[in-house]
Amino acid sequence: MLPVTAPTLIAALLVAVGLVGILVPILPGSALVVGGILVWAWAEGGPVAWTVFGVATALVAVGTIVKYVVPGRRLEVAGIPASTQWAGVGLGVLGFFVVPVVGLFLGFVLGVYLAEAARVGSKDAWPSTVHSLKAVGLSIVIEFLAAFAATVVWVVGVVMT
Repeated sequence: MLPVTAPTLIAALLVAVGLVGILVPILPGSALVVGGILVWAWAEGGPVAWTVFGVATALVAVGTIVKYVVPGRRLEVAGIPASTQWAGVGLGVLGFFVVPVVGLFLGFVLGVYLAEAARVGSKDAWPSTVHSLKAVGLSIVIEFLAAFAATVVWVVGVVMT
């Protein structure tokens, strides 16, 4: 059985909360995953720990880039402008503070719909809104997979040290 140290437990907690934070976008999920692995690497020390931290950080960084590029390209191909997404983000942030728990999601949907209704008319606004929601879902999946890959690298590192 592996000896469990306090820094490893703290790291595990941060990583777990980070993974949940990606799926429920209230917490800075990827940052918590990397932060947890940093706590472990700092406490553990040595080349294996720092290599694990470097690889995990690189995976999360690549995932962060891809999570914006891929859905952004899909939205661009679908003809949905960035201003529509920003309207969704703006109302999403407002909704987060107005309606607890679901306000972020509701505000985003409403913001995208209203922006698209103003741009293309209410009849064609809903398909654009659905397309935007799919892009957000894809972004979350990409970020989660990158953070999960970093978590797997960390778990292997914990076992190796």
